[in-house]
Amino acid sequence: MALGEFDLIRRFFAGSALQHPFNQLGIGDDCALLNLPDSYQIAVTADTMVENVHFFADVDPNALGHKVLAVNLSDLAAMGAEPFAVTLALTVPKVDEFWLQAFADGFLALARQYRVDLVGGDTTSGPLTLTVQAMGAVPRGQALLRSGARPGDLVFVSGPIGDAGLGLKIRKGLPGLNNELALQRMDRPLPRIETGLALRGIASACIDISDGLAADLGHILQQSDVGAVLDWDKLPLSAAVSDYIATSSDWTLPLSAGDDYELCFTVPAAAAAKVPAGCHCVGVIEAEPGLRMRRAGRIENIQARGYQHFA
Repeated sequence: MALGEFDLIRRFFAGSALQHPFNQLGIGDDCALLNLPDSYQIAVTADTMVENVHFFADVDPNALGHKVLAVNLSDLAAMGAEPFAVTLALTVPKVDEFWLQAFADGFLALARQYRVDLVGGDTTSGPLTLTVQAMGAVPRGQALLRSGARPGDLVFVSGPIGDAGLGLKIRKGLPGLNNELALQRMDRPLPRIETGLALRGIASACIDISDGLAADLGHILQQSDVGAVLDWDKLPLSAAVSDYIATSSDWTLPLSAGDDYELCFTVPAAAAAKVPAGCHCVGVIEAEPGLRMRRAGRIENIQARGYQHFA
């Protein structure tokens, strides 16, 4: 007998004890009950992923479960928020128990890693669509915003960029490339929660790199009413991305490719020594609007273009 909606929820997504002290009541009632201390604010984000738009139809369901949660936790990391609860709205064309078990395993493994509770959601029948709402806590007045960058601030990224974009090219059949690291970075991004928490009180602005460094840094520049100059030689690029650029001459890949889910943030120069280890200074904020790149002895304008739905 096929599983019904409530049996599906009980079998694959319910039953685990709540991990985070902010969560009082999870799956099983009409609503979850969450308790947030008065000294904290709640940061809320939501993302939807649709088959053949955000992921291929043959994607590993375990990796998909990981990624749909990771991209939401990355938004919380960019705000300096500690994640504590998520909801999941799951639309599937049919009940495939093997697929659901693998998806749930990937989702819940990452949730346990960050002590995040799945406290509710919905299941329904239809084209494969996944929506996660994630909630995080941040001390009042300490949330990292996009609007605080000032001229003279340094621009940092938390790790290598361009690998996920290279992974997408490999998945689409780019000849001569088969890099497991790039594919791993595309399929199983790691939200930089610890980095986001460490940047409270240090970063003047922050965003996660979901649509490409140029586009996402562009959001900071627009909301802070400033510009920036990046230094090509300081961009953290993996050997695989560097090799791809050398053979293809497509030097824009690490600027335009999305899905890296590293953090891009700005820091006053006087606080640069407090930036967490492993982050890379890649440029400086300027008063003149626009995004520019110093490369091969020249400074050229960069178009802040990333992926946009409906565009």
